[in-house]
Amino acid sequence: MKRDYPKIKNCTSLKKSILFFVLLLLFTPDIYGNSEKTKSAQAVLERLIGSRASEFELSLIEDQNRKDADWFEIETTADKVKIKGATNTAICYAAYNFLRDIGAVLVSWEGNRINLPKTWPHYSKKGTTPFKYREYLNACTFGYTTPWWDWKRWEQEIDWMALHGINLPTAMEGQEAVWQQLWKEYGLTDLQLQEHFAGPAFLPWQRMGNINTLEGPLPQAFISKKEELQKKILQRMHSLGIHPVVPAFSGYVPKAFAEKHPEAKISELKSWSGGGFASTFLLDSKDPLFKKLGRRFIEIYTQMYGESGFYLADSFNEIRPPVSEENKYEELANYGSAIFETIHEASPNAVWVMQGWLFGDDKEFWTKEATSAFLSKVPNDRLMVQDYANDRYKVWENQEAFYGKQWTYGYVHNYGGSNPVYGDLSFYKNELTSLLKHPHKGNLVGYGAMPEGLNNNSIVYEFIYDLPWSHGEQPLEDWMKNYLNARYGKTSESVSQAWQLLLESVYSTKYWETRWWKDRAGAYLFFKRPTAEITEFKGNPGDKEKLKQALDILSKEAKNYDKKNLIQYDVIDAARHYYSLCIDEELIECIKAYNEKDIEKGDKLFKQIEKQALDIDNIMIGQPLNSLDNWVKTASDYGTSSAESKLYVKNAKTLITLWGGAGHLNDYASRSWRGMYKGFYWPRWKMFLEAYKKSIVENTPFDETKERETIKNWEIKWSQLKK
Repeated sequence: MKRDYPKIKNCTSLKKSILFFVLLLLFTPDIYGNSEKTKSAQAVLERLIGSRASEFELSLIEDQNRKDADWFEIETTADKVKIKGATNTAICYAAYNFLRDIGAVLVSWEGNRINLPKTWPHYSKKGTTPFKYREYLNACTFGYTTPWWDWKRWEQEIDWMALHGINLPTAMEGQEAVWQQLWKEYGLTDLQLQEHFAGPAFLPWQRMGNINTLEGPLPQAFISKKEELQKKILQRMHSLGIHPVVPAFSGYVPKAFAEKHPEAKISELKSWSGGGFASTFLLDSKDPLFKKLGRRFIEIYTQMYGESGFYLADSFNEIRPPVSEENKYEELANYGSAIFETIHEASPNAVWVMQGWLFGDDKEFWTKEATSAFLSKVPNDRLMVQDYANDRYKVWENQEAFYGKQWTYGYVHNYGGSNPVYGDLSFYKNELTSLLKHPHKGNLVGYGAMPEGLNNNSIVYEFIYDLPWSHGEQPLEDWMKNYLNARYGKTSESVSQAWQLLLESVYSTKYWETRWWKDRAGAYLFFKRPTAEITEFKGNPGDKEKLKQALDILSKEAKNYDKKNLIQYDVIDAARHYYSLCIDEELIECIKAYNEKDIEKGDKLFKQIEKQALDIDNIMIGQPLNSLDNWVKTASDYGTSSAESKLYVKNAKTLITLWGGAGHLNDYASRSWRGMYKGFYWPRWKMFLEAYKKSIVENTPFDETKERETIKNWEIKWSQLKK
């Protein structure tokens, strides 16, 4: 069949037509092939809302003319939700933001609420963020939360990241397979590596150069399983346009390597965190082996997992650098230079990422002069400092926004996976608005939270990851209204009143400072190893009376909701926190009563504490994640043999109790969990109070040191039990 084509009269017209077409391609936003480009985002929605995801029309727009770091636009019709965005994470966030705004969906660690309308309401919204990166996950999370996660759980978490707009997560799984190959290439044996690697739950601190060998050996099956898992994690992250931050060489070598290379300049460092841990060994930055090892690590990593754009290397995490006083700044500069050059030579376009924690943790050493020297030989655009402890330290202000380097602002919020109910929503909001207006914020490129533990205080993370998109301008009252409507499906004046009281009583605490008291760790007094000194305790943060008012209202309102509604979870959260605070006060009064030889009052308080501890344990059946049995079972199930399972269970139980070392880390990762009140915290205090009472009654000296040693021996036996 003959077709008529438009005739081009001359070459000039042809050239103009071609030029017009080229310009059209160059300057028209790229919306072609979007079903392929957005299929990863579409898959996230399908996993969330099933077949209704087909009603979402997603478009990835590569518009070079926009100056926003990231952006999205949403428009609805009765049967379509049209979303445009600069990245797949922006698109996922936009979709979730829409579903939450209309009260249809709430995604949280403790469960999702999904109730979609038959037709989509009229809705239009545009969002931008000044932050190119939204960061997530602390290096320690891979010990305190994720060691027993399988792919199903990681897939859930990556979806959670995408739906919350996160695009710069720390990705530490699977690296032991790389280290193993590297050290074997340098002559280390399997036996020597078994003596080097820490147990599964303690790997983060071995990776950061704090410890060696603790609670090992590390089974080969664990290394292999994590290798396959990391491949899936990275593939999924890359498909969503997420930029995983993966490990690099920071200078630490096994003891056997140091012994095998006596010619190398290697420093044996002091035992970490108060002592009791095996020494670690740091290779000098000027030693030729430094770059060789660093380059080879990244080469092996790339062969195993593919290329990365961001590499995490922390040489001095809670470790004083082994530098001389006379050449301190030059030697620090050399360390910074060596780490960067190693990464640059192995991956020329990659960025060196480092945690900014050390600058706040050891202010005495990390003066402005020391920090600026350490960073001085690294190009500004090739280093990113993650300043994530702004709920405790103001490092970026003290360090002049890191002297021109890229940096990210954030919060730890959660330490050790310890889970009292707290956070400070007004603080986060006010901090962000003032940060964006600050004239000396330097090269600020990111924002987010880097918690050590997950599965608690969901509202904190929901709010933090909304803030960069609202620029902190949305009134907290409006945000709370939307959040509660999405979380519960309906609200009332009473529910709003209860949550206002929760904001005033518990969610106005930016840092749970009493988790450290007299150098003793533990979320509450009840969670700390017992001592008669508790009479000197000044009290926990927050407003206990307002918390009780909120609890009473929520408990009453919860009767109007389904038993599976998330309001039931929140009632338990408020109750476990309130009654834990009560126990702390009663413990103090019990010791005081025995001191005053008021045995009757002391015994009455003893029974009251016991009842409340057991009651908390019982009510927490409604929080499956907050369960010792769940933690132990996932550890046991991760084993491929009975011996592995036994090792993993011991790791799991030791981490949240004894921890390790001779310092003050016991109870650092204490958990407000079902099973811990009844099976661990109360038995310790019962032993202690009974011994204390006996000494009072018999008028004999109380040997607290001996009693605490008895309790420690009991803890050791407890951690070795299968359940």
